Amino acid sequence: MTLPALVEPARELSRAEINRYSRHLLIPNVGMIGQRRLKNARVLVIGAGGLGSPTLLYLAAAGVGTIGIIDFDQVDDSNLQRQIIHGVDTVGQLKVDSARKAIARLNPYVQVETHTDRLERDMAVELFSRFDLIMDGTDNFATRYLVNDACVLANKPYVWGSIFRFEGQASVFWENAPDGLGLDYRDLYPEPPPPEMAPSCSEGGVFGILCASIASIMATEAVKLITGIGEPLLGRLVVYDALEMRYRELPIRRLPGRQPVNELAEDYQVFCGLGLPADGATTSVPGISVTELAKLMEQNEMPVLIDVREPTEWDIVRIPGATLLSKSPALPQTLLQRYGMDANLVIACKSGRRSAEVTRELLNEGMRHVRNLEGGVQAWVKDVDPSLPSY
Repeated sequence: MTLPALVEPARELSRAEINRYSRHLLIPNVGMIGQRRLKNARVLVIGAGGLGSPTLLYLAAAGVGTIGIIDFDQVDDSNLQRQIIHGVDTVGQLKVDSARKAIARLNPYVQVETHTDRLERDMAVELFSRFDLIMDGTDNFATRYLVNDACVLANKPYVWGSIFRFEGQASVFWENAPDGLGLDYRDLYPEPPPPEMAPSCSEGGVFGILCASIASIMATEAVKLITGIGEPLLGRLVVYDALEMRYRELPIRRLPGRQPVNELAEDYQVFCGLGLPADGATTSVPGISVTELAKLMEQNEMPVLIDVREPTEWDIVRIPGATLLSKSPALPQTLLQRYGMDANLVIACKSGRRSAEVTRELLNEGMRHVRNLEGGVQAWVKDVDPSLPSY
């Protein structure tokens, strides 16, 4: 079912704009009025990462008049495999600044508004209220639920995309859509999955080209909603498997008995089972710094170092002397049986989060000489041996 156009047409296009967008103007469904709607549109893209990068480029090329970008991160070498709006010359820069430069090179008629803050509950609704449409390509459930709830409270539709390894998903959510068609993210995911079942791309990896496949769907849906053409993905979930080169479509229906969103949650990290905000997630278990571990290694007093990452991560980089035993439900009992109750263990992962969970489980089993490696392998590369690769 076609929805009414989100945006009223802007003033007449200039001669230069007509030349630029002529291939759009020739399409009867878009035409001059549709292009003027795009010119008048204000779209906020959350994140200039894997999905945000191609989405931003296509929205800019299409002629969306004002594009907002919110991202607190900086461009890193590991981004360049998929985040195509950035380049070698912008490594180390804020992603919003890198993206703004790329958009300016592509289409000088687009106004870009940048926001360098992390998206938080105390500013999300007010920020969203300034835009016609929100684009969510974030890679964690806590932010996804925040985006959903803030869109509900701001009465804004949003286009959502998700990627992991070789699979991607996309849909449109709009709680207050016309004609009783309203749906939101909680109709698809009433409850967040357990954290161990939802690794991020930085932990599990992602096929770079997949980002373009899903982002192109997201940008298409944005243009359709802005101009009021076609049938949007509201009420439908598109699932794409790149390995099989197969698309599937699943219906989304309003969840019976779902309570309306009347306010934002106090803490979306806690809601998603992460316990503590990211900055303090590892402070509740005993820890050891990488420099302390390196000193023990030099003194031949090395504890048993257990790396709980996946084999693919281990193949990229590892700490000398570590033993790979990937995180699993059986791992605590395996370690207990292999090393005994009184073993002096240090548990490591990429960043310290997964290893903190394992450390906590071992403490619950009664082991008292177990510590978490603070900052994980990333910290080892940064503070002990910068010659090693990172990811």
